[in-house]
Amino acid sequence: MKKKILVVKHVENEGPGSIGDFFRNSAWELHTIDLFRGERLDLGLEQVAAVVVMGGPMNVYEEDKYPFLKEENVFIKKVVEQEIPYLGICLGSQLLAKACGAAVIKAPEKEVGWFNVSLTLEAAHDPLLQGVDGPLEVFQWHEDTFTIPDGGVLLATAETCRNQAFRCGKNAYGLQFHVEVSTDMIWSWVKADESLPDPVELLMGAYKRKEIMEQQAKKLYTNLSTLLKA
Repeated sequence: MKKKILVVKHVENEGPGSIGDFFRNSAWELHTIDLFRGERLDLGLEQVAAVVVMGGPMNVYEEDKYPFLKEENVFIKKVVEQEIPYLGICLGSQLLAKACGAAVIKAPEKEVGWFNVSLTLEAAHDPLLQGVDGPLEVFQWHEDTFTIPDGGVLLATAETCRNQAFRCGKNAYGLQFHVEVSTDMIWSWVKADESLPDPVELLMGAYKRKEIMEQQAKKLYTNLSTLLKA
């Protein structure tokens, strides 16, 4: 039986994007859990090769409003304890930080759009980020940030919001930025938010950066594939 890559979604329009494209035709089965539809997380992880947790507009501390966040916190703790490879994007990174005992708070500045992120010295030798050329120009859409858990390793940083990527434990990773986005995904987010001052600029930025985004993402996913549990 094929082991599966479990993808956890919090809202309809924040799916795996290019992560799904990369792994869909691989030796791994891609299985999606839609928490917003009431689907439950199975704590039996025997057939799980990796867990990918996507973003969402909610905050990790809004458990009363989004009860599935409580169950998700327990689930992520178990994933880390069992050393199953974990990749959290945006909200997924904040959920990892919380599960590892770190604080998740409002960021000094809300980041929406294109930002430069620098890789730390530790990133050069890290299994997920080795060979990824920095600095990265990444797409952001968040208002919260996280502290680095005790024993965690800071892997990427930026001027506006310091903590951008980290590793917790052996192979659990959080990326505050959206490595998975496609132009179609950005367009769907832009259409859903009427408060943006210049949505066209965000979308045009995606077209201009499309090639470099895809190259960076492919290298990161290739590295991730080497971590997957057989």
